[in-house]
Amino acid sequence: MLTGPNAVPEDTRIVVNIPAFRMDLFRDGNLVKSYKIGIGYPEFQLPRGFRKAEMIIFNPTWTQPNESWASNPGEVVSAGAKGNPLGPIKIPIGGANLIHGGKALAKIGNFASHGCVGMTNEQVKDFAKVLADATNTPLSSETILSYLRHPTRTQAVKLAQVVPVELRYETIVVEDGKLHIYRDVYGLNTNTEENLRAVFTANGREFDSLSEEEKTQALDALNAMSLRPKRSSTAKPTEAANLSPADKKALSAERKAEADRLAKLRRQREIVVEVPSLIAKGYPSPKDLNTGKTNSIEVTLTEPAKPKPMRRNATPTPQSSPRTNPTPAPQSTPVVVQPPRSTASPQ
Repeated sequence: MLTGPNAVPEDTRIVVNIPAFRMDLFRDGNLVKSYKIGIGYPEFQLPRGFRKAEMIIFNPTWTQPNESWASNPGEVVSAGAKGNPLGPIKIPIGGANLIHGGKALAKIGNFASHGCVGMTNEQVKDFAKVLADATNTPLSSETILSYLRHPTRTQAVKLAQVVPVELRYETIVVEDGKLHIYRDVYGLNTNTEENLRAVFTANGREFDSLSEEEKTQALDALNAMSLRPKRSSTAKPTEAANLSPADKKALSAERKAEADRLAKLRRQREIVVEVPSLIAKGYPSPKDLNTGKTNSIEVTLTEPAKPKPMRRNATPTPQSSPRTNPTPAPQSTPVVVQPPRSTASPQ
């Protein structure tokens, strides 16, 4: 694990920030692409710490784990079967944890699994190609498509280099002039003033040097996203007995508006505070963020459209030469191994 808050990799690495529901892929210290992801439920948390990714497995099997939530522990669900929740691709990251597809779009940016990084099928196809490119692993879009054409046949491709995987839990993140404070989704009590000050120091700015308005906004956001939010420290005037009915009504409306504002803040999963003095500092903003609604290589991973059948008695159009199917460019043969047995499963 890299040291310090909001640390930016200088190598090729996968960084997952759990409370941000975000996964980033860096290549030689440059952010290549970002993904919105699903994370483990609070009772089945995505772990924190350092892992490694060594292979991409297409059309994986799934072994139901020996857990209370499993319907039939030990049962092996074959590749391509309807009851297989892993989708078309999985990337093991050590232990029982995976990066894999199979998630509905509604699960992206939400709780989604029993301890894995969840993606839609289109997201995980895109991620597999980007990961292969970042590690100089020979794996073309045509090769991926050829694997996915046979969903019952498992194929494992070894990455050309082992990729470090950081599973972070950072609820306070500086990104280019903006302070992001995320909901403490696992209740680890990370949204504290001590941690806030440490993040500012790590990014070359002391918290006490901010303007009073910036400090107030940051502390209010921190309080709203904390494990146990406190009431506003601003004391409301005591309702005097001699207030007119109109004044009493106005005071009541003011208190209700403040209560509604705080309730709305506490329902959010992220609050962003502008801090101009932090421009060009901190962790990078998302790059080509894939939210699951689009897929950058969707066209290259889609079967070519079949020609419409000719109507009876129709006269064919002369062709200069017969049509032939396109031939994929030669590719290095991927390393095919028996896929490791996975004991983790998402929803």
